[in-house]
Amino acid sequence: MTQHSVTRTNPKHGLIPHWQPENITFWKSNGQYIARRNLWISIFCLLLAYCVWMLFSALAINLNHIGFTFSSDQLFLLAALPSVSGTLLRIPYSFMVPLFGGRRWTAFSTGLLVIPCIWLGFAVQNLATTFETFILLALFCGFAGANFASSMGNISFFYPKDKQGQALGYNGGFGNLGVSMMQLIVPIIISVSLFSFFGSRGQELANGEIMWLENAAWFWVIPLCIATLLAWFGMNDLAIPKPSLLSQFNILKNSHLWGLGLLYLASYGSFIGYAAAFAMLSTTQFPEVEILYFAFFGPFLGALARSLGGILADRFGGALVTAANFTLMAVLILMLTFTLPDNNGGSFILFFSIFMMLFITAGFGSGSTYQMIALVFRKVSAARIKAQGGSDEDAQHHAVTETATALGFISVIGASGGFFIPKIMGSSLAMSGSVITAMLGIFALYILSIAVTWLVYGRNKLC
Repeated sequence: MTQHSVTRTNPKHGLIPHWQPENITFWKSNGQYIARRNLWISIFCLLLAYCVWMLFSALAINLNHIGFTFSSDQLFLLAALPSVSGTLLRIPYSFMVPLFGGRRWTAFSTGLLVIPCIWLGFAVQNLATTFETFILLALFCGFAGANFASSMGNISFFYPKDKQGQALGYNGGFGNLGVSMMQLIVPIIISVSLFSFFGSRGQELANGEIMWLENAAWFWVIPLCIATLLAWFGMNDLAIPKPSLLSQFNILKNSHLWGLGLLYLASYGSFIGYAAAFAMLSTTQFPEVEILYFAFFGPFLGALARSLGGILADRFGGALVTAANFTLMAVLILMLTFTLPDNNGGSFILFFSIFMMLFITAGFGSGSTYQMIALVFRKVSAARIKAQGGSDEDAQHHAVTETATALGFISVIGASGGFFIPKIMGSSLAMSGSVITAMLGIFALYILSIAVTWLVYGRNKLC
C-alpha cells in the first residue's frame, strides 16, 4: 500500500504507517492537511492541560476564605507542587508518543486530567479535607504540566524541518495562554452556581456572600472530555522508531545542557514560577486588593512576548538579546522590593506594574533562550560529527536528533522554576515575614545568567 493510499483511506484518525513530511508532493497533496488537523486538536488539548496545571495558583488563595486554616507557607507550597510532578514527568512523557502513538497518548493524558478536577471539586466543599489530601491533588494536577513534552514531541513528527518552528510555536504558545485563560475564567465562575445538579452548594464567606469554589475545578471536566474525544477520533498515530533510553541520557554529559538549562530556568522558569506565585504573593502583601480579577494579565502578556523574543534573537543574536533581557529582569526584581509593604507601606500600583514587566521579560527571555538552545546544539553537534570524519548528512541528522533531546531535558529544568519560585517566596515569608530575601535570591540567579550568557555564548560567538 502506498503512502498516499494509506492517508486517503483512513485520513481522520488511526495509524499512518508511512509518514514522509519531507516529500514535497505528499506534503502538498495530503500531508499538510493531516498535520494541521492534528496540530489544532493538540493545541486545544494542551491549552486545557495548562489550565489544569496552574489551577492551584487561582484556587489556593481562596481556600482560607471558605473556612480552611492553612498557613501562607502551606498555600505557597500547594501553588508550587503541581510543577514538581509536571517537571519530573516530562522525561517519561517525552518517550510515550513513540511507544503508544500520539493519538492514543494525547487522548489518554488529556482524559486522565478529569480525575483530579472532579476530586478537587468535592475536596474544597469538605472542610475536613486534610492538607495532605490537597498535596496529593496538587501533584495530580501537575500531571497536566507533563503533557507539554509529549505534545511538542508528537507535533514535531508531523511537520517538515522548515515548518517545525512555526508549528511548535503555535502549539507551545497557545498552550501557555491556558494559564491566563484559567486565571481569567476562574474568578467569574466561582461567583455563580453552575453545578447544583451535581451536589454543588457553595461556601459562605465571612461577609455573607456565597462562593462556589468547586466550579474552579469542575468547569474543566466537560471541555476535557470533548478534547479527549477529539484526540481519539480526530488525531493520528504515526509509525516512528522507538527511542533508545541510553542514547537519550547521554546528552546529560554535555556541558551546554546545564549552561543553557540555567538560562531557561531563569527565563521560562521565572514565567511559570511567577504565574504560580503571583496571586498568592499579591494577597499576602496587599490583602485589600482582589487580585484574582487581575492575575491573568501577567501570564497573558508573557505568553505573547515569547514569540517576539525568538524573532529578535534571530535578528540580533541570541546571546546579545538574552543578556540584555536578563539585565532588565535583574533591575526589575530589585525595583520590585521597593514596592512592598516593608518599605513605607508599599504601593500596589507600582508592584503590579513592575510585575507585569517581569512577566513580559520572562516570556520574552523564554523565546530568545529557546532560540539559543536550538542554535548552539545544532552548531556544536554538527561540528563534532564533521571533526570525526562524518558527512554533512550525518552531521545534520545527528544535530537535529541531539537538539531535540536537549530541548526535552532543558524544558524539564525550566519547568522546575514553577516549584522553586513560589516555594522560596513562601519559605521567605514564613521565616522572616518578608519576601525580600527570596527576591534577592532571584536577583542573584539573573546576575549569574547574565554572566553565563555573555561569557560562554556571547564572547565565543556560539549564537
